[in-house]
Amino acid sequence: MGLEGKHILLGITGSIAAYKAASLVRLLVKEGAELKVVMTPLAKQFITPLTMATLAKNPVLVDFFDPENGSWNSHVSLGLWADLYLIAPATANTVAKMSRGIADNLLLTTYLSSRCPVWIAPAMDMDMYAHPATAENLEILRARGNRVIEPVSGELASGLEGQGRMEEPERIAEEVKAFFEKKNARLHNSPLRGKRILVTAGPTHEKIDPVRFIGNYSSGKMGYALAGVLAGRGAQVTLVSGPVSLPLPHPEVKRIMVTSASEMHQACITCFPDMDMAVMAAAVADFTPVSSSEEKIKREGRKESLFTLSLQSTTDIAADLGAGKKPHQILAGFALETDHEEQNAIQKMIRKKLNFIVLNSLRDPGAGFQHDTNRITLIDSKGEIRKFELKRKEEVAEDIADKLATYC
Repeated sequence: MGLEGKHILLGITGSIAAYKAASLVRLLVKEGAELKVVMTPLAKQFITPLTMATLAKNPVLVDFFDPENGSWNSHVSLGLWADLYLIAPATANTVAKMSRGIADNLLLTTYLSSRCPVWIAPAMDMDMYAHPATAENLEILRARGNRVIEPVSGELASGLEGQGRMEEPERIAEEVKAFFEKKNARLHNSPLRGKRILVTAGPTHEKIDPVRFIGNYSSGKMGYALAGVLAGRGAQVTLVSGPVSLPLPHPEVKRIMVTSASEMHQACITCFPDMDMAVMAAAVADFTPVSSSEEKIKREGRKESLFTLSLQSTTDIAADLGAGKKPHQILAGFALETDHEEQNAIQKMIRKKLNFIVLNSLRDPGAGFQHDTNRITLIDSKGEIRKFELKRKEEVAEDIADKLATYC
């Protein structure tokens, strides 16, 4: 079946359109999905938790804990469990809270904890939907990588005619099914299946003394997302990770944790000869202290307020791999630029003998370090340049994986 084994979390908010959620649950369960339902307290006034629990074949969650026995409903666990978080219907109030990071109920805290794709099906009166505040909130959510299922026009609860009706359950279910079928097709028909791929991720920390280091703002999210996507397509992924606190992106990923640029260089040099492909997504420090202190450097007792730190260049990992790569090996890198982006990326690609490079600019809102989204341009050695819109990093990883697949 189309959704067999898929975990779908359905969020229901306090809208008259909540009655449509019952039909949506039936359709998704019929396709084989496992459903869990989270409702806001106000949603209970429009459709009962008993109805939704019966249809979903799972208890409905409303509060942070069960007042009868004190058991905790973990929003973190829900976010990790779900393959898709679908909020339908989504009121103007919930949309506004999502855009501003307000977390005053279980549905919203789960949203902030989710790592899966999030889809939003707004439902509200036409004037509320057309209001500039709502339009701005929805645009913010789109920019963060959430998908908005546009409401349709028709008769509204107010008696007015206009856009604001939640999309019909049949249409939403079809889109959900198509999304997962496309994802499954990528896995089963993937030319990356069995390929040995090295991915680097995160920052490096260059030691100054036992309590200080030189580093950068990289979170590792992009490299981890890519490792997870590649493993999901059947590749044998080795992830060389700098110091981050992210969980393993896929059970089949082999992870090697390192701290410094020299440690990452050594791990990559060791692994790369056995690889078919490598993607250098890590933000490796360009400089490291010439020497580091074994004791904490004290401020007290210094006659001068200035402190000079001597730095030397780190080894260029991608350039070393490019110099030694075999004809059958594919090597890709990342370029995070602030000016003359394409020109600098192309020069870096040529200099390091990369097959293609992933360019992102710090001047693009929502792209680069720390964000859950990214906006990239793919540039290859044949001169092809392809620009992408801002997306969740998991979706960006799919685009990069598609590019790798063209070399198989």
